[in-house]
Amino acid sequence: MENGKHPSPLQLQLQLHQLPPPPPPPHQTPLWKVVVVASIGVGVQFGWALQFSLLTPYVQLLGIPHKWASYIWLCGPISGLVVQPLTGLYSDRCTSRFGRRRPFIATGAALVAVAVILIGFAADLGHLSGDRLDSGAAKPRAITIFVVGFWILDVGNNLLMDPCRAFLADLTDGDQRKTRNASAFYAFFTAVGQVLGYAAGSYSKLHRLLPFTSTQACNVYCANLKTCFLISITLLLILTILALSTVGEDPISRFSVEKKDKAVPFCGFFGELLSALKEYPRPMWYLLLAMGLNSTAWFGFKMYDTDWVGREVYGGKVGGKLYSSGVRAGSLGLMLMAAVAGVAALVVMLVVRGVKGGNRLWGCGNLLFAVCLAMTVCITKVAESTRRHAVASGGGTTPALGVKAGTLSLFAVMGIAQAISYIIPISLASIYCSSFGGGQGLSLGVLNIAVVIPQLVISLTSGPWDQLFGGGNLPAFVVGAIAAATNSVFLLVLFPSPPRPYQDPSSPSVLKISPSAPSH
Repeated sequence: MENGKHPSPLQLQLQLHQLPPPPPPPHQTPLWKVVVVASIGVGVQFGWALQFSLLTPYVQLLGIPHKWASYIWLCGPISGLVVQPLTGLYSDRCTSRFGRRRPFIATGAALVAVAVILIGFAADLGHLSGDRLDSGAAKPRAITIFVVGFWILDVGNNLLMDPCRAFLADLTDGDQRKTRNASAFYAFFTAVGQVLGYAAGSYSKLHRLLPFTSTQACNVYCANLKTCFLISITLLLILTILALSTVGEDPISRFSVEKKDKAVPFCGFFGELLSALKEYPRPMWYLLLAMGLNSTAWFGFKMYDTDWVGREVYGGKVGGKLYSSGVRAGSLGLMLMAAVAGVAALVVMLVVRGVKGGNRLWGCGNLLFAVCLAMTVCITKVAESTRRHAVASGGGTTPALGVKAGTLSLFAVMGIAQAISYIIPISLASIYCSSFGGGQGLSLGVLNIAVVIPQLVISLTSGPWDQLFGGGNLPAFVVGAIAAATNSVFLLVLFPSPPRPYQDPSSPSVLKISPSAPSH
């Protein structure tokens, strides 16, 4: 009724036939929020880059033989096997007023800060506890402190990575294009962090920025490592605080969680995990298998990459000047790999939009990586041959310029395969998760299981396996090449393409994924 008058019959008829108001537009997350959350990857990967480039040589300087060095890396796969799925499950159901993901991200950053102090100052703390300073002597107390710090570091990093990726998936709200772009942004910032980490590891005078890092128990190499880790944790804390303070989350109610299912106690976690696995569609199982082969190919190389350059390419011995030069050259190569990966990530996001099957792009990336791993054998043989000829002719033992250029070029080409491996699997996991209604955190945590189980096997077998063939790194690289080639065939021939999107009739403005959509 308007102005005290009843509507006319004609007005009533018009009102009865009037269409209902259109639904409100879906919530659109500003792009800057996705970018800010993805930037946490810079700090995370800065630390990972330092681990992969510097810590295998460092543990040998502490007195651990090469054949046992791989066992130190067991802590990463073991913590990833438990921490990421457990973090994913509980972050999906977290009812904190700060949100679902942010409390876990903050806790992970705090653990990484503690771990960095233990790792960086392991030699100093070991000396204060009674370790000898003799060159070549084992330092058991420093090794113990280092291993404890290494475990905490891997737990903290795993506690950071899964909630961060799940946070990005939450912000994209199941949209395939936005999910791929968010993964590409994370891969780009991952590459930026790796460039910074590998560049820091390759610069031999970085310790001069923090003179207090050089001590009686900590030589130049140790001081550089200590300085690198202190810089990395400062960067991580700045980016994490910036993201958590500017990008908020709407907390979920305890009632909604309990309505869906009761809270899962820690002892019931594995039962919940098995229950979730039973609900996974077949493409998700294909993804887990492909991710396992991908991890087998990459982890053996990541574990020994700089050691390979120092030993096989430069022909140095652990602790020697030539070996240290090779490790720095390997760090420079990893920096080039990360730089190429960053550019490739942007290319995937901006250019590769017409590819109907991400599996095809991933398969091509694995084939490229298999060729690169096979080339490590060729480079090693050429380096050994030129070294023998140089010594016979009275020259030096430094690798020839062509060998150095070939090694660095190989690292750079690997960056293309690395970018693809960072973007496609995470995007596919998020898409498949949306298709059957699973929690993003738990699904990404389960995907990490497919990553860490091969890492466990490699950590347990690569040291004795390499020792069986003379103590070098090439046997592990050959196994990786076979795994990458196998995965390439699997992805190109047997792997189903991602499901095509459709508009849910009940929510015409929201892009959904059809679980039964045929493959392209």
